[in-house]
Amino acid sequence: MAIPVIDFSELNGEKRAETLAQIANGCEEWGFFQLVNHGISEELLERVKKVSSECFKLEREENFKNSTLVKKLNELAETKSGKLENVDWEDVVTLLDNNEWPAQTPGFKEIMAEYRSELKKLAAKVMEVMDENLGLPKGYIKKAFDGEGDDAFFGTKVSHYPPCSHPELVNGLRAHTDAGGVILLYQDDVVGGLQILKDGKWIDVQPLPNSIVINTGDQVEVLSNGRYKSVWHRVLAAPEGNRRSIASFYNPSLKATISPAPQLVENVKEEVDQVYPKFVFGDYMSVYAEQKFLPKEPRFQAVGAM
Repeated sequence: MAIPVIDFSELNGEKRAETLAQIANGCEEWGFFQLVNHGISEELLERVKKVSSECFKLEREENFKNSTLVKKLNELAETKSGKLENVDWEDVVTLLDNNEWPAQTPGFKEIMAEYRSELKKLAAKVMEVMDENLGLPKGYIKKAFDGEGDDAFFGTKVSHYPPCSHPELVNGLRAHTDAGGVILLYQDDVVGGLQILKDGKWIDVQPLPNSIVINTGDQVEVLSNGRYKSVWHRVLAAPEGNRRSIASFYNPSLKATISPAPQLVENVKEEVDQVYPKFVFGDYMSVYAEQKFLPKEPRFQAVGAM
C-alpha cells in the first residue's frame, strides 16, 4: 500500500475533475498525499537539497555527534537498560521570516528564502483546491488562517536524522499529528523512514524524487468539521543514511479564531453536529505544546473548555 501520488499540473487540463477527486480522496481517506509537477522547479529543489546537506555538514553535524542525546544513547546501549523516551533522533534548524538563520553555508539564506517563497504560493493553491472540494468560497481556509489583520504563520523546519547505531533504542521522531494547517514536505529521495498510521497499520511514505508531500493538520480537521482528518505519523531512526526532511507549515495566525465552516455544519445530522469547538489558535498551541505526542481529541476538549 502506497500513499497517493497526484499530478498537480493536471488541474489545468482536461483531467481537472479527476484530479480534484484524487486530492479529495487524499485528504479524506489518507491525510497525506504526494504532489508531482507542482510548479516548483527541479533545479531549485536540487539547490535546496545541496545547500541543506552542506549546512548540516558545515554547521550542525559536529554538535550533533557531541550532543547529550548521542551520549545517552551510547550509555543505554552499554547498560541495556531500556529505550530512550521523550526525545527524537533529529537535528532541527527552524526558518522563520524574523529569526536568525545559519550564516556560514554559502547560498543557504538566498536559496531557502527563494524556496519558501515558491512553497508559500503552492500552499495557497493547495488550500484553494481544498476550498473547492469542500464547497467553500475560494480563499476561505486562507482567510480563516489570517485572523484579524494578522498574516498566517509560515515556518520551515530543516531536519536531519543522522545514522543511528542503535535505532531500536530511540525514535527518529515520535508519533504525532501536526497542530497547524497545511504541511508541505520536501523529503529525502533516497533515505526513507517517514510512516503514517492508516487503518491501524504503519505505512511507509515512499521516497519520490522532486515530489512535495502534503499533509493536513489539526486546524484543517476542525475547519472541515472532520471531513479531512489530521493523521498520526512518525520517523524511524535508521543505522545508515542521513535522512533530510524539509517541512514547511502554513498555520493560522496565533490570534486567528478557528471553528468548523458554517457551510459544513448546516448539513450534518444533529447527533454529530458541530463536534469541534471554536477556539483561538494561540490557545490551542499552548495545549499542544504540552500534549503533542498524545491523542488529539483531549486537546480539542481542553481548548474548547478555555
